[in-house]
Amino acid sequence: MSDRIVCWHSAPSKPTFVPPEGAIDAHCHVFGPMAEFPFSPKAKYLPEDAGPDTLFALRDHLGFSRNVVVQASCHGTDNAATLNAIAQSNGKARGVAVVDPDISDAELLALHEGGIRGIRFNFLKRLVDNAPKDKFLEVAKRLPEGWHVVIYFEADILEELRPFMDAIPVPLVIDHMGRPDVTQGPDGADLKAFRAFLDSREDIWFKATCPERLDALKEGGMGDPWDNFAAAVAPLVADYPDRVIWGTDWPHPNMQDEIADDGHIVDMIPRIAPTAELQEKLLITNPMKLYWPEEL
Repeated sequence: MSDRIVCWHSAPSKPTFVPPEGAIDAHCHVFGPMAEFPFSPKAKYLPEDAGPDTLFALRDHLGFSRNVVVQASCHGTDNAATLNAIAQSNGKARGVAVVDPDISDAELLALHEGGIRGIRFNFLKRLVDNAPKDKFLEVAKRLPEGWHVVIYFEADILEELRPFMDAIPVPLVIDHMGRPDVTQGPDGADLKAFRAFLDSREDIWFKATCPERLDALKEGGMGDPWDNFAAAVAPLVADYPDRVIWGTDWPHPNMQDEIADDGHIVDMIPRIAPTAELQEKLLITNPMKLYWPEEL
């Protein structure tokens, strides 16, 4: 693997929707810069650099105030690039790490001091070679106070993962709603199963994110403007308004064949959260509870 890929728009439009003051992009990433922060030898993709300067310029362009930087799989368990982005943010970023399950308590504390507030478990086989549930559960029991676990999986393994997720003793945040098939609509099997999962615990949060990924043309979806996504997700946001957060997913890992305009992604917000009250919860109140609770 030697060809580096670009999976983000070079000149995203200015969104029509203006986020409320203090809005948070609660799911984004940084790639490198590779010269300073090499990618993992196990990485399944090799992206061009997408560093903090570009991320924060996009934040300002789109009208957001803060970022939550989620460790990208291409960096493995070396969180240096994510920590660097947080350090350069002037207090406007927090993060989610990917860790070796054998990480020490002292190393977890150092991540906390660097702005990390959760760890991510990835169960997408195309992105990771090994996802040891027993070791993941052990480290989840040793997290610093106030942390949570982010889990990334696809809808077809939700039931398989239920015993594992049920045993995690801290709040859960589910990436991209567990990747439901949004073409099934709001009452489809995938979202019904996801609702049942949400109803099983009051401390399960989810990200109403990735229209460009879940409603992509190559996946049989509509493509931009992602009408399937809007129709399927708006009822979920309305029914669980206190447990949902949002993010751009910039720089859209592995989406190089259908590069989305980030301005259009932001314009999805009022389609899934049509009232000012819902937008305030989605973009400010809920992510602040997870990532900046000390400011509430």
